[in-house]
Amino acid sequence: MYTKFADFYDRLTHDIDYVRWADYLQSAFRKYGKDPKLVLELGCGTGSLAVELSKRGYDMIALDASTAMLNKACEKARKVNLDILFLNQDMRSFELYGTVDAVVCLLDSINYITSLKDIKTVFKLVNNYLNPGGLFIFDVNSPYKLSTVLGNQTFYEFDEDISWVWVNTYNSKDKTTTFDLTFFVKNEDGLYERYDETHIERAFTGEEIREALASSGLILIGEFGDLCFKAPAADEERIFYIAQKA
Repeated sequence: MYTKFADFYDRLTHDIDYVRWADYLQSAFRKYGKDPKLVLELGCGTGSLAVELSKRGYDMIALDASTAMLNKACEKARKVNLDILFLNQDMRSFELYGTVDAVVCLLDSINYITSLKDIKTVFKLVNNYLNPGGLFIFDVNSPYKLSTVLGNQTFYEFDEDISWVWVNTYNSKDKTTTFDLTFFVKNEDGLYERYDETHIERAFTGEEIREALASSGLILIGEFGDLCFKAPAADEERIFYIAQKA
């Protein structure tokens, strides 16, 4: 997962406004009267959000299971002289030397955990490493988005140096969407090399998320639509959850 794709991730996700995402996190901290100093990001990818939060004065720990993505993240932080602790760890089994003030896990990283049992494990680890009163903020692609907006659809983009095709298949039995990605990348000889990757995301209902949080000891204090503080609509594509350690 995220091997060769790491080379193209930022290029193909250029529409993500990380400044806006960081603004939302800061608004959430203020909304609940929190001023965290040390923040952990789970599933940090190429580090764009961790870098943006570090620029705003947060001490950042950022982890990801993909070495290729972390290499990009480290390079990004070095270029702007930021001291971020990057860890090559799976969020289902991560270990820290101490506790943190807040944990964030964004851009549907939670959906990549396709087992409800593993979701509960992640939430329990978050609860274990959060300081009392600390916030856990995460988002998920909604069941509506994975089944209807993305499921059984084909997307593509063609540029001179890179083209890609993204074929999605939704499985209603296990509530997963499989993304089959094919890239054609122009090399120095002017020829195109093909790379293939497969990614899987699972849809979780609000009831499943709430039950998993409760079983971990975390208290759900907010459930919102995409980058806002309003209740999710029936056709909401991205849902944010904010939980707190007692």
